[in-house]
Amino acid sequence: MRKTSRSNTLVSSLLAPAMIAGTLAVTLAGCPDREVAKVDPRQNREQEKEVPVQINRDIDILFVIDNSNSMREEQASLVANFDNFINVLNNIEGGLPNVHIGVISTNIGAGTGGIAGCENSGDNGLLQNTPRGACEAPTDRYIIDTGNEDGSRTKNYTGELTDTFSCIAELGVSGCGFEQPLESMRRALNGSQAQNNGFLRENAFLAVIIISDEDDCSVEDNGMFNTDASQDRIDSELGFLSSFRCFEFGVQCDPDTPRSAGPRENCVPRENSAYMYNVNEYANFLKTLKDDPGQIIVAGIIGPPSPVVIGSNNQDPQNPEPTLDPSCGVDDGAGQVADPSVRLTAFLEAFPNRNTTTTICNDDLSDALTVIADLLAKVIGNPCMEGDLALDEAGQPECSVSDVRNLNQDGQTETVIPQCNDAMDNLPCYHFVQDTEQCNIESSPTQLTLVIERGTADVASNTTTVARCVAN
Repeated sequence: MRKTSRSNTLVSSLLAPAMIAGTLAVTLAGCPDREVAKVDPRQNREQEKEVPVQINRDIDILFVIDNSNSMREEQASLVANFDNFINVLNNIEGGLPNVHIGVISTNIGAGTGGIAGCENSGDNGLLQNTPRGACEAPTDRYIIDTGNEDGSRTKNYTGELTDTFSCIAELGVSGCGFEQPLESMRRALNGSQAQNNGFLRENAFLAVIIISDEDDCSVEDNGMFNTDASQDRIDSELGFLSSFRCFEFGVQCDPDTPRSAGPRENCVPRENSAYMYNVNEYANFLKTLKDDPGQIIVAGIIGPPSPVVIGSNNQDPQNPEPTLDPSCGVDDGAGQVADPSVRLTAFLEAFPNRNTTTTICNDDLSDALTVIADLLAKVIGNPCMEGDLALDEAGQPECSVSDVRNLNQDGQTETVIPQCNDAMDNLPCYHFVQDTEQCNIESSPTQLTLVIERGTADVASNTTTVARCVAN
């Protein structure tokens, strides 16, 4: 198979909610999908802080890693910089969360057409735990590192977590060049792989992190991979046998003439493709795994979705082959390049306030991994009000506070919470307390924690408390 896109032109505190003297103390973190009440509009800067009412330190992290033949340097950078990712999680209040960490490849094959590296169903969404080198893999298909009440940890590996991840994450570069990260993700999580059972916990956060230098090519009809020589032409139904087919049948742009050279605008996933799954199908699938969509976090270390430019390999003027120019990087034989990730970007953006995207066209992926870990840390929770908040004469910030309840596909509800009066009898209400032990003065100059007084009232588990405060 020719990969023309690569060869020619080349993602309360951190405590459980505590009942204290009949009140429920909640501190803020996380990011619900919503718009909340604003602070006084005369103010032009504000700091936002959010947390689920019920703190949850369980998170299942699925890495979807491209193992095609252009990914050697990117995989090496991933494993070399994974300690940056773990260091951020280690620095969450309370230490490393209760993690399951799994790795899958983007290789689910390309049917039975005999394409090299794409035989049958490839890895088919199976969690990968084969040791890559002289190292020790976890005893299960995924890494387990969870906390116990006595402060100890339950682990299914020996040594350091970063070493164990590196042992299983450098998948090699012999995988299928028709990368299908979204379909591989679905097969990993939909129960079709019995060996993956146990990875996905019902009440845990779920994070899906996609690392790829090409866009998604998740195919519903393997007929797109027809290898017949009569199809390997510019004027055939399928066009040349290359990953350009993934762009042609998976992405729609202006103008919608994918085989003609030139720049494209307004590119979006192609709906009603003759061969490929709709991207929304995968976003909707993930959302069915959790009652609260706020429990799903997605991230991509991928190529930017633009610019999109169609080039041409004119080695045969009678049968010119269309190519997809990289959207980042320079094809100088050394640096990383990546195709525009239109489909993957659309998938990530289906999870507002729960997604992050960084470019894969860096020699060093440390910053990208840190950004992703920061998002996970924010979702899981940090007890302290970050940022330089403006304080009144009594040393209190000016804030608006709300309870926001996610209703999955049915939207959200928001309930404004007033500031507590002197008697604290206008429940539910909020006030601030100082916590110099848990709040790092560098990230939380005020060292304040938000407390919600609720009395004996119950709050739905899919509720997030949100504070928006005036900042200096």
